Amino acid sequence: NQRAPFLGWGIMQDLLDQIRACRSCEGLPLGPRPLVQASATARLLIAGQAPGRKTHDKGIPFDDPSGDRLRVWLGLTRDQFYDASRIAIVPMGFCYPGTGKGGDLPPRPECALLWREALLSRLPALGLVLVIGRYALDWHMPAEKSRSLSEVMHAARPDQQQVVLPHPSPRNIRWLRQNPWFEADTLPALRHRIAALIG
Repeated sequence: NQRAPFLGWGIMQDLLDQIRACRSCEGLPLGPRPLVQASATARLLIAGQAPGRKTHDKGIPFDDPSGDRLRVWLGLTRDQFYDASRIAIVPMGFCYPGTGKGGDLPPRPECALLWREALLSRLPALGLVLVIGRYALDWHMPAEKSRSLSEVMHAARPDQQQVVLPHPSPRNIRWLRQNPWFEADTLPALRHRIAALIG
């Protein structure tokens, strides 16, 4: 049936248009500007937290130092990373939430309630989900809420569909230095798996 893929793409595009037009969080410091990347053919899902100030201003997810580090971690070029036909970028909150005393505020909860299940249900080709940070972990892997990210990563199986990563923020440099196994062991295996997945 040649019409099925076209219909799937149309349904996905309609949903993305609705998300990008969402104004449920009008009270945000810089106003709503939902950032999301997805297609029905995406093989890899990057489930992060929320856009930062720089990415909000640019209108491009992970277009900042955190994104640069993440692309190095994953062994992806910029062109590969922003190829929606292969990679979906769906943060827990689509808009910049503002800044508090310790950095950016948590993702707004409205996004997941309004959009997450509907959007993920339209990603049938996923082979791997990268769960980045605490907020994504609590939503995608609720059974792991009582454990730290480090504990979840240490207990991970090489073939599981959901892989937990720390946030690539420069604020996590100390954690990376204290956990050299992450860059020495976890990342090479992850890069190999991603390369095989997205071609």
